[in-house]
Amino acid sequence: MTALRPERESGTAYGQSSGDSYGGVGDQGTSYGQQPYGGPGAHGDWYGGAASAAADQGGGYGADGYGSERYGAQTYGAETYQEPYAQPQHTQPQHTRPQHPQHVRQEQPAYIPPPDDETVALRIADTAAAAGSRSAARSAEAADDSPMGGRAARRKAAKRRHGRRGAGRPDTAAAEADQDAPGAPRSRLEARRQARARRPSPATLASRAIGEVFITTGVLMLLFVSYQLWWTNIRAHAQADKEASSLQNDWASGKRNPGSFEPGQGFALLHIPKLDVVVPIAEGISNKQVLDRGMVGHYGEGKLKTAMPDAKTGNFGLAGHRNTHGEPFRYINRLTPGDDIVVETQDKFFVYKMASILPVTSPSNVSVLEPVPPGSGFTKPGRYITLTTCTPEFTSKYRMIVWGKMVEERPRSKGKPDALVS
Repeated sequence: MTALRPERESGTAYGQSSGDSYGGVGDQGTSYGQQPYGGPGAHGDWYGGAASAAADQGGGYGADGYGSERYGAQTYGAETYQEPYAQPQHTQPQHTRPQHPQHVRQEQPAYIPPPDDETVALRIADTAAAAGSRSAARSAEAADDSPMGGRAARRKAAKRRHGRRGAGRPDTAAAEADQDAPGAPRSRLEARRQARARRPSPATLASRAIGEVFITTGVLMLLFVSYQLWWTNIRAHAQADKEASSLQNDWASGKRNPGSFEPGQGFALLHIPKLDVVVPIAEGISNKQVLDRGMVGHYGEGKLKTAMPDAKTGNFGLAGHRNTHGEPFRYINRLTPGDDIVVETQDKFFVYKMASILPVTSPSNVSVLEPVPPGSGFTKPGRYITLTTCTPEFTSKYRMIVWGKMVEERPRSKGKPDALVS
């Protein structure tokens, strides 16, 4: 037996029929030229009879036409094709077509645009969707062109479509693109993990709380410093000015104060011309009633009681703030011997000359208020004045002392002394 060529596995050959073919119904497996067209076994009389008449008129499809001039023995006869052809052992159904190489389409790699930070998720998703649609179209075409359409053919077509192992399918690529998209949780568990990751840890919460405490403390300290250095001075000056105006109005109206004054009650004015200071003098050294209101306090109570300016002998002791609350003694360290210090009362002016200064001493050194204070340079009883304040500035650790000696007692009827006029 002679074998057919592989590309002619359908079982029909030129010279035989597969139903309505040109040579009529012939035996499958008949080789080329064994049964000519129009011979026995052809369909009806068309190819053998009527067709022969047409061949006589102009070379139709009769036996003479096919056998001699066009399709005769010289072309398809046994002398031309002498190669043996074996009968096919396995034939395929007649309705299928041979798989030609031109029907196999090579998948072209899809163009993937360069990643963009703002639209990378959308572009990947669109590309994956387009790749999926193209792959689906190719799959449909390959299914139409496949000779078998069975499981093996579909497996081969799938291998040709997806290439080597590991290539992602369109739906897989789209799923991965959706998972990689920012802000899209993969699953419920992944969403919970992301929520826990975004939740601040206890250490972070503690550090935030400590930071807020520090910030709040800093703001409060800044406000406190501003209050002490700025607002207290404004308020104390206003209170001191009000007290001085009230005192001068009483003096102008002829209202007389009693010989003894109650704590916090103003009774005189202190002038320091060199420092441009005019401040009321009140009885007592209470911070709340006297000193914090911007006034100067007189040591007139208890063991620290000192003499009044109109006394024949004695030491007139005064205390005042150096910083904050009006700070009337802020610059008494600038006084030099001979500078004027004037105490104005309802009836008289008492003029003192600065004599000496003690820059630093202990707050418990009350001897500086004695009638004849040690370290002042005074050797015998007289009419003296003592100014006390805190030092260094903005602290109350030590005390600064300034002493003066009375040089003039001038009635108000004679006018102001020269120290206030000049």
